[in-house]
Amino acid sequence: MKYHNLEECIIDLEKNGHLVRIHEEVDPHLEMAAIHMKVYEAGGPALLFENVKGSNFRAVSNLFGTMERSKFIFRDTFESTQDVIALRNEPMKALKNPFKYVGTGLAAKTALPLKKTTALPQGFQEIQIADLPLIKHWKDDGGAFVTLPQVYSEDPEKPGIMNSNLGMYRVQLTGNEYEMNKEVGIHYQIHRGIGIHQAKANKLGQPLKVSIFIGGPPAHTISAVMPLPEGMSELTFAGLLSGRHFRYSYVDGYCISHDADFVITGEIHPGETKPEGPFGDHLGYYSLVHPFPVMRVHKVYAKQRAIYPFTVVGRPPQEDTSFGELIHELTGGAIRQEIPGVKEVHAVDAAGVHPLLFAIGSERYTPYQQVKQPAELLTIANRILGTGQLSLAKYLFIAAEEKQALSTHHIEGFLTYILERINLHRDIHFQTNTTIDTLDYSGTGLNTGSKVVFAAVGDKKRELCHEVPETLKDLPGFSTARLIMPGIVAIQGSPFTSYSDVQQEMDGLSEAIQARGPLPSCPMIILCDDSEFMSAAISNFLWATFTRSNPSHDIHGVNGYYEHKHWGCDNIIIDARSKPHQAPPLIPDAAVEQHIKRLFTDGGSLSRIQIR
Repeated sequence: MKYHNLEECIIDLEKNGHLVRIHEEVDPHLEMAAIHMKVYEAGGPALLFENVKGSNFRAVSNLFGTMERSKFIFRDTFESTQDVIALRNEPMKALKNPFKYVGTGLAAKTALPLKKTTALPQGFQEIQIADLPLIKHWKDDGGAFVTLPQVYSEDPEKPGIMNSNLGMYRVQLTGNEYEMNKEVGIHYQIHRGIGIHQAKANKLGQPLKVSIFIGGPPAHTISAVMPLPEGMSELTFAGLLSGRHFRYSYVDGYCISHDADFVITGEIHPGETKPEGPFGDHLGYYSLVHPFPVMRVHKVYAKQRAIYPFTVVGRPPQEDTSFGELIHELTGGAIRQEIPGVKEVHAVDAAGVHPLLFAIGSERYTPYQQVKQPAELLTIANRILGTGQLSLAKYLFIAAEEKQALSTHHIEGFLTYILERINLHRDIHFQTNTTIDTLDYSGTGLNTGSKVVFAAVGDKKRELCHEVPETLKDLPGFSTARLIMPGIVAIQGSPFTSYSDVQQEMDGLSEAIQARGPLPSCPMIILCDDSEFMSAAISNFLWATFTRSNPSHDIHGVNGYYEHKHWGCDNIIIDARSKPHQAPPLIPDAAVEQHIKRLFTDGGSLSRIQIR
């Protein structure tokens, strides 16, 4: 099915049992987000909110809530789009197997954007920001946000559609110091596409014109988050995946998508910022208030019967998990083409995606007669941590591809493989005073923290414990040791106070463990606030450990030492306690949770969905 617009997609999903209409009036203040999260958690359908309090427009969410539904939406264009991306990465494939790829030429005909002669699409009307469904997701959010925007900008030095960037950067519509209907905030990092455009505009001393598209064919939304091969624009990809040209024109110098449901146009002026946030984010915490560019609103448009798409982010998994799975399938082996020697890279969703990477690579540098140790793996690790959004990672566990079948998507199996083989005196490598995700508050400042690589190659070096070793029970000052998985034990400590106190505390813990003898079966110890929570599920361990720790500050060791500036230890200790400087976690509002139950009871629009 090749959709011309968002409503065609909604009708198709409903006809095939993938969408439910919500007829009751629902409040965009916390209620819509809470309903979405309950339905997503239950593996439920897409939701069309037909009666949004305070707005005349409908809203839709959970379009990409399952991989099954995502692939259903793109069922007629998915394979041909994969083929074209593969050719961008490896064009020789077409010469080796021309009959397989003959269809890609036909698919590519829809790729180039199509400029329309009419300036404003028929039926578009001018509206105000206040007319939109102003959806606030979490209690302490700074205001209402657009969570599925397609933010369009052009290179000021080479203007035009083919030198544009389409990115998904969150947009704050209300709250803080924004003047209603006249200003919105755009949250993005300076190295992203629009940031490069703004830097050029600043240098030229001119404002950057920006258009924010909301809605349109689902392919346009996906295009805004795709990591594309060099030379392929997001708008070209939008045409491929939708099976239809991206149609556009210019009004008052601003690009207008003819297929979007809403378009917000405006300018970002050099040096103009305002506080943006807080915002409940994909790590499961609030991103806090920081200055970000403010856009002066020029005009806002809506098509007839426009529908406002949104999603909700929070502690993973959420709908953006399905985004990630879809992107991985579409791009296929792109990372293997970009980084020679890489066999597999997995950004672990349960840990918030960016904090934790698992990878498998080749190891060919060490001659067979010598002791096997990571060599090529470390070269590959540096390439991974210097590539695109992978560079935001804090933790990278990387193993050599050897005879044993290994998958980075089998979380416990992969970690077990690493912990059985890693040489803790040799194979831990830190990068300090470097960049991490702007949304990660475990570091030493905004976008500032550290990274660590754990590398493993060769034969097993140890058998891992399958129950809590006696050595870790009843340690002075620490309690309630619990097994998380083989080789990893959680112990509960006193609340974190300050880093000035931690070293003495860790020295005491290390000495207490050493006094009881070697502990080779438990290479990793997690110090936490609640060992019962930490050990209850692997997802709890992944989330709490890797979102609450900064490698350089929070990794300690039993018998830790330095030799020639390299650090090693006998057992790793990761301090995953909550720190005072970290952002608060997202907690659902109990009153809202109770109020939305009306939709899930007999007679409610969602009565067939079983929720917890």
